Amino acid sequence: MLLKTKVLPLALAIAFAGHAGAQEIIKIGHVAPVSGASSHLGKDNENAARMAIEDLNAKPFKIDGKPVKFVLVPEDDAGDPKQGTAVAQKLVDAKVNGVIGHLNSGTTIPASRIYFNAGIPQISPAATNPTYTQQKFNTAFRVVANDNKLGGTLGAYAVGKLGAKKIAVIDDRTAYGQGVAEQFVKGAKKALPGVQIVGKEFTNANATDFNAILTSIKAKNPDLVFFGGMDSVGGPMLRQMKALGIKAKFMGGDGLCTEPLGKLAGDAIGENLVTCAEAGGVTGEQQKGMDDFRARYKQKYNMEVQLYAPYVYDAVMTMATAMADAKSSKPSVYLPFLAKVKYQGVTGPITFDANGDIKDGALTLFTYRDGKKTKMEVVK
Repeated sequence: MLLKTKVLPLALAIAFAGHAGAQEIIKIGHVAPVSGASSHLGKDNENAARMAIEDLNAKPFKIDGKPVKFVLVPEDDAGDPKQGTAVAQKLVDAKVNGVIGHLNSGTTIPASRIYFNAGIPQISPAATNPTYTQQKFNTAFRVVANDNKLGGTLGAYAVGKLGAKKIAVIDDRTAYGQGVAEQFVKGAKKALPGVQIVGKEFTNANATDFNAILTSIKAKNPDLVFFGGMDSVGGPMLRQMKALGIKAKFMGGDGLCTEPLGKLAGDAIGENLVTCAEAGGVTGEQQKGMDDFRARYKQKYNMEVQLYAPYVYDAVMTMATAMADAKSSKPSVYLPFLAKVKYQGVTGPITFDANGDIKDGALTLFTYRDGKKTKMEVVK
């Protein structure tokens, strides 16, 4: 009996010590299309999310003075709204502490209601359709400028800097493609009331044959074609424009504005033929932070940043900062702190307005020379 009496308190003490020293696990969900036509962008995002998680754990990051361990919970929505809502519910059921994603506006918007109903904060690093943050979901945030600024700026640039007077518009019928195309037209008309929109055509996000719509556009002799959609469609479209002898300049938003576009378009990319905008941008001293991130990313994954990786990285870090400010990883506790967070990221300073949109979001305009994406200027 005496032996048992001594052993039992010792066992309890060991068990208690083990429990007391247990590290808090914080689960961060990430959703992007890691399969399908935009898988190169989705994998780019997932890589950056994993990189951020590993950096946080290496510090180690502390909440309320205690080290915590972050775990990435990655999901694939394939760019499909139905799959997007399915994986959103899966993350809710897994009781993640927060979500980074989705990439496409068409998946981000329907998924946002599921996160809102569950009270889980969501930061999109890529979705630009204004509807996402206009639903009055206090859980929805984004770290890139929306289509109002993206499309509007491109519209003004098309007529003001490129001298476009006759413009044809094509979109891919997605929430993103339609949204950025509509805002482009508004921006162009505001900057030059007399501009002619000589044609409005549409395709879909998986299309490969554009001859019918391009033949119609060629007959109207535009000096610029605007495409609302992703690079996987824009590249082949450029090839077919060249084959048909369409001489117009080509323009698009951030979905088009990727490193792979040069390869997707081949020699149809031309020299200074394509103008696009990335929904973000840094200048001056901030450029070094972005350059350092890109170099680290390339060393780690043996590939260049495709597009959104820096914004994914910053989204993870911004969420972690809000948790530290709140001294809690509990969604209901840190959510108010996320709404007023201040974080200096590799993409620049991050704070949110009342809707969850990034304040003073910048845009970077690019063209393509020698088949490579080339920075022109940052617009704020």
